[in-house]
Amino acid sequence: MDLRLHNTLTRSKETFEPIDAKNVRMYVCGPTVYDYAHIGNARPVIVFDVLYRLLRHKYGEKHVTYVRNITDVDDKINARALRDFPDLPLNEAIRNVTEKTANQFHKDVEALGCLPPTIEPRATEFVLPRADGKSDMATLIQNLLDKNHAYIATGGEGREVLFDVTSMDNYGALSNRKLEDQQAGARIEAKDHKKNAGDFVLWKESSANEPGWDATFNGEIIHGRPGWHIECSAMSAAYLGETFDIHGGGLDLIFPHHENEIAQSCCAHGTQKMANVWMHNGYLQVEGKKMSKSVGNFVTIYELLHTEKFGGRKWPGEVLRLAMLMTHYREPIDFSIKRLEEADSVLAKLWRKVAEGDDSGDIKTVINALTDDLNSSEAIAKLNSLSGDALGAALEMLGLSRTAPASDVDASVVEAAITERLAFFADKNFAEADRIRDKLLSQGIQLKDSKDSETGERVTTWEIKR
Repeated sequence: MDLRLHNTLTRSKETFEPIDAKNVRMYVCGPTVYDYAHIGNARPVIVFDVLYRLLRHKYGEKHVTYVRNITDVDDKINARALRDFPDLPLNEAIRNVTEKTANQFHKDVEALGCLPPTIEPRATEFVLPRADGKSDMATLIQNLLDKNHAYIATGGEGREVLFDVTSMDNYGALSNRKLEDQQAGARIEAKDHKKNAGDFVLWKESSANEPGWDATFNGEIIHGRPGWHIECSAMSAAYLGETFDIHGGGLDLIFPHHENEIAQSCCAHGTQKMANVWMHNGYLQVEGKKMSKSVGNFVTIYELLHTEKFGGRKWPGEVLRLAMLMTHYREPIDFSIKRLEEADSVLAKLWRKVAEGDDSGDIKTVINALTDDLNSSEAIAKLNSLSGDALGAALEMLGLSRTAPASDVDASVVEAAITERLAFFADKNFAEADRIRDKLLSQGIQLKDSKDSETGERVTTWEIKR
């Protein structure tokens, strides 16, 4: 069955045809590692992990290259690096500042069942020309200057290299924004140093007390730092080439980030496209409201996994993942306690069918659902027709296979839970007895009930399911 994906650029669902079936290439915008990743950051990571798994299934693991970057060039990060490590080279200082949050991001997304990308470049490594000759930000910017798509101007805060949006005929195609409408409807007038209100920063000069890199533009050194958009243009070209298959990210990145990526890349390289397919996941709200620290509904992945901040309990990564996948990736999500409780219940039942059921059904029904624009909600519905090993394989395809528990499982805790469950059975409170069984199963512990041959009483034993 052909893989069909919705392309934001054409606003239609299209049959996916890779440029090279032996090297299918995908780029997804990664996190800015200034702080811990929040639950909104988790959605694109999960969505495009499912697509990555599907592409590997269809074309072979060795024939898919997935690049997801780490953004560690940021004014807040730079300032903290200068403050905390003033005697170190800037890149080294930034690495010290961001190492903890980057490592935590990796742990968080691993707990969510996500595979590591093929390549995970850091923006700091691509600011200046590289010894290996791979694409870098400074060289791309100079290419744009050479081709009259950019210019150097002096503003109130120093010199800037700016992209001239009028130099690209089809600027705004991804977001469906016409340049003349943008200019007429601009909320602020063009600054004195800008030719057009929509012109955006490629490089910004740093003051004497601000960190930065020494880059040469038109033969002149400008100590500064790159604009946000140029980072992804450099890193994607470095590993995927000037034109590649799929570019993904959240809906909020369509404009200006992805629009400006296209402008920079196509104009610097002289290509018609940066990526053939552009995919964007929908927005996420928490308990019906936009996530905000001021509202009090801002929650990180780490908090959901390791604290009782949300709903008075810790949530397994597989539950968080399923809660995301229960909705089609292009639709908005209301992330709520009720939704997590539903996902927890569904997942426990599915794992029980894997452990107890005979092998039945065909994983192709799940694969076929995913090939229809990554329809994960339909794929999850198809899981109900499977059991045993077939169901286990389908769950693995969705990244929902249970992680084996640690070898140091506290047996006394398990035995206490079994005793509590037997008491519920004695009181005929079967719902609570089932709840305990499902909770243990979600932790990789399977209970087995039998009867004592002499007394006829219920006897429960347990084992670790790996």
